[in-house]
Amino acid sequence: MRLSRRVALALAPIVATTGLLVASAQPAGAWTPKTPPMTTPWTNSVSTTNPLPEYPRPQLTRADWQNLNGIWDFATTGSAQTTPPGSFGEQIRVPYPVESALSGIQRKITENDRMWYRRTFTVPAGWSGRRVQLNFGAVDWQTTVWVNGTQAGAVHSGGYDAFTYDITSLLNGGTNTIVVGVYDPTDAGSQAVGKQRRNDVLPHAGGGIFYTGASGIWQTVWLEPTPTARITRVDLVPDLAGNTLSVNALGAGLSGQTVTATVSTGGTTVGTASGSAGAAFSVPVPNAHRWTPNDPFLYDVKVELKSGSTVVDSVGSYAGMRSIAIGGVNGKLRILLNGQFVFQSGTLDQGYWPDGIYTAPTDAALRSDLQAHKDLGFNMVRKHIKVEPQRWFYAADQLGLLVWQDMPAMPTGKDPSAAARTQWEAEYDRIIDQHRSSPSLVMWVDENEGWGQYDQARIASHVKAYDPSRLVDNMSGINCCGSVDGGNGDVLDNHIYVGPGATRPSGTRAAVLGEFGGLGQRVAGHEWSPGNGFSYEDQPSTARLNDRLNGLYEQIRTGGMPQGLSASVYTEITDVENEVNGLLTYDRQVVKVDAARLRASNQALINASSSPVGSATLQTGVYKSLRATTACCTTRYARHRDSLGYTDVVDANSTALLKQDATWRVVPGLADSSCYSFESRNYPGRYLRHQAFRVRLDTNDNSSLFKADATFCAQQGNGGVRLTAWNFPGQYLRHYSAELWLATPGGPSAYDGAGLFVEDTTWSVDAPWAP
Repeated sequence: MRLSRRVALALAPIVATTGLLVASAQPAGAWTPKTPPMTTPWTNSVSTTNPLPEYPRPQLTRADWQNLNGIWDFATTGSAQTTPPGSFGEQIRVPYPVESALSGIQRKITENDRMWYRRTFTVPAGWSGRRVQLNFGAVDWQTTVWVNGTQAGAVHSGGYDAFTYDITSLLNGGTNTIVVGVYDPTDAGSQAVGKQRRNDVLPHAGGGIFYTGASGIWQTVWLEPTPTARITRVDLVPDLAGNTLSVNALGAGLSGQTVTATVSTGGTTVGTASGSAGAAFSVPVPNAHRWTPNDPFLYDVKVELKSGSTVVDSVGSYAGMRSIAIGGVNGKLRILLNGQFVFQSGTLDQGYWPDGIYTAPTDAALRSDLQAHKDLGFNMVRKHIKVEPQRWFYAADQLGLLVWQDMPAMPTGKDPSAAARTQWEAEYDRIIDQHRSSPSLVMWVDENEGWGQYDQARIASHVKAYDPSRLVDNMSGINCCGSVDGGNGDVLDNHIYVGPGATRPSGTRAAVLGEFGGLGQRVAGHEWSPGNGFSYEDQPSTARLNDRLNGLYEQIRTGGMPQGLSASVYTEITDVENEVNGLLTYDRQVVKVDAARLRASNQALINASSSPVGSATLQTGVYKSLRATTACCTTRYARHRDSLGYTDVVDANSTALLKQDATWRVVPGLADSSCYSFESRNYPGRYLRHQAFRVRLDTNDNSSLFKADATFCAQQGNGGVRLTAWNFPGQYLRHYSAELWLATPGGPSAYDGAGLFVEDTTWSVDAPWAP
């Protein structure tokens, strides 16, 4: 039986138990839903009394728990009010952001507001004698909690991390009342906000790449009973070289207890070991079954807290055995999964919904975006400046998707204060702690395009030391938008629109394309704000969208990856509000692209990790002529005329001038000596180069741009070589209507046309016409 299924089945009884333990909610009669701008396939499946009923913490499970999602009383006051109001005039469906239609409020929240939530509950009699923990998956942003009129612990600041209060001493033995006060200034503040802005909650023009705010409770709220001495976190780190799993169980109320961890599969124990609470120890996992995107195998893990031989607490978890690192492969630094180079092809996933904004309407919806990645052939996802609920990571672990996790950015255009920096870094550490055991998560992305940037190198070094089991990206988009590269971390990350452009590894960092693409198409009836959507490059038809999209992946496969690219992130998996760059519409109702064709492109790209396009070696310092290999044109040769590149028929009877024009001295590439440049035979010092896609003959001015434009890398072709531009890998020297062009697979121009593309870009390197 597949382990991922077994883990899911193991949780099923826990999920079912919630039906018995749903807390008493406020009467729902006064609550009515609002109409979302767009409906997803799951909008009308959301329960009023028990939304998101699934167990919310799959890597630290207990049998008993009580879901507090549902209808709560709600009120807003001025932000200055810091004690609960006397009355609550509205009702809200938790855990959907206040701005969302699914909440039933659908109203903008600003820095002048404070949100208030209230509900009652009773503690099941079977919990008697145990501590009661009140858990919040996430609340945006600053949260104060009262139980039966008394504040429960300290104020929590942070919009993306889970937090817990032990409320045992505040319970009254009967009906209890929770009040939650939340302050969220969104981008008027200085905290981590990601792409949230104080925008109108209804569709409107504008907004750009920033979206509606998501204030208040936006992840599951729940209760669980625990013993006094209890496990609060379990860190699981695989060690493939040692065939062991490192286990570190942290706890509360401890006084000398020990910990025993057991790893199993299909009910059969694989390994067991014991150690002290709060200290890592190793559990043997002999002949470990490795977790990969193609085989996301998960082991069950049981962790017991013991006083002597007595088990005082027990939790369930799971682990995947995999490694992630950078290392040299054929002279280029690559990202290695389980010691092997596997190209990571993913999308930018922003995690927004037209009905729930930050909160997916159902667990099936949350999982569906990840399943869409798999269906389209991707093996990676970059979660863009948002942190999802733990069940999202559980789905990625089960489905086999590598995850790059961004730390949500502070507001753009502000130099963060010392207090803001302290808060942001503390929240980042807590996020790392909460997700450090997920096998799918392979890279932390600290900052993006310079938004709220500071101390890039120090932060990257800290994150690497805090979680050495993963890669670190100090800045995604070091070439963009005024960002400053910290110079360290594991990857060198460029953003190139439409791209894919050229990103090459350095001696210390692998090369990744953190964002590219952004091809757009509006779909009538599926626009958030009809007529107002934008993209990085609009496509006039579905056919053109598919040709352009798959052409980009061909460029990466044949150009970018052979030159050292290890990963790419396409913008984006779905449309988001007025962005129409998605492979799917914002409502998830339409897949815009040919799924089978894109899946094949992704599979070819990933497969090429182990069998990359072969480079071709040309003899340098000699004269050669370049002959077309297309069946129509095998007597035509590349030549220059009036400083432009053409093809012409050349034979023994041709003029001496034509023979000289069709002869080139092959020299080491002006920009890269592993590639090649072509110097004119009759005009020494002038080279074949591309400029605005037209290929021409120009004098070397020794500029970096000229040297890049005049350098071509040679690849093995069928019956010849293909010459790809050094600075635009995957764009090829092509003859078209007797002219020479730099052609883009799937590109928008006539000379990019798919017909005979490979043949027209394959050249036979022949003896020179003018020796």
